[in-house]
Amino acid sequence: MKPWLLRELSLEAFQNAAPYEVAVLPLGATEPHNLHLPYGTDTYQVEAIGEAACARAWAQGQRVVLLPALPYGTETNQNQFPWSMNLNPTTVAAVITDLVESLTPHGVRKIVLLNGHGGNDLKWVLRQLYGKTPAHLFLCNWWKTALDRFPEIFSDPGDHGGDLETSLMMAIEPDLVRLERADAGTMAPSRFEAVNRGWVDITRPWHLLTTNSGAGDPRAATAEKGHAAMEIVVERFSKFLVELARTPLDQTFPLVPHPEVSV
Repeated sequence: MKPWLLRELSLEAFQNAAPYEVAVLPLGATEPHNLHLPYGTDTYQVEAIGEAACARAWAQGQRVVLLPALPYGTETNQNQFPWSMNLNPTTVAAVITDLVESLTPHGVRKIVLLNGHGGNDLKWVLRQLYGKTPAHLFLCNWWKTALDRFPEIFSDPGDHGGDLETSLMMAIEPDLVRLERADAGTMAPSRFEAVNRGWVDITRPWHLLTTNSGAGDPRAATAEKGHAAMEIVVERFSKFLVELARTPLDQTFPLVPHPEVSV
């Protein structure tokens, strides 16, 4: 039994132990990732990162627990590809709300949403729940934890099923990768410069943006690069979990008290 994995715990583990300080909810997806990666790529990755980070935090004496992952996310712009399993943003928000409400009556006050799917826009969910739950919610999009270090490993990490995701899958689930089947992951540009430069956002129609759902060339991927990226992400995320677990709740949590602001 791994005491940082809820799926392996029994009721007795909670009855006879100190309370957990932090609960981590992984959020994955079920969608195609080019021709060479499985539909469960996002879920495999976020679970592996969550498990490794919680194990590392537990080894440092912190009572953190990883919840079972939600294997579905928002896929509205991939609906032309078969078996893209969509939950609308409001549905994802409702599921998160229900799960938070399941935890808070049992004293859980620190909850981290560990997001593994780029199609999930979750910052607004934190705002919607703020003040409506006694729990403090945190959001980590795992790929953002190492954006400053990825250029050391990847010439182009890619957007979806590219070098980063393929290398990571080669490191954690190598038997599910068929790199010889991958296409180049080229993407069609927008007709508008403002969109191409990121000044204006759109929901990209994935069946028009890509050939086989891949965005970014995966063909230079290696397991070694995946392990290197994984280590950076897990080290940084586990450090945050340790700090979060150790930090006591008070009137100004999670901020440093401002000397000119009274609470």
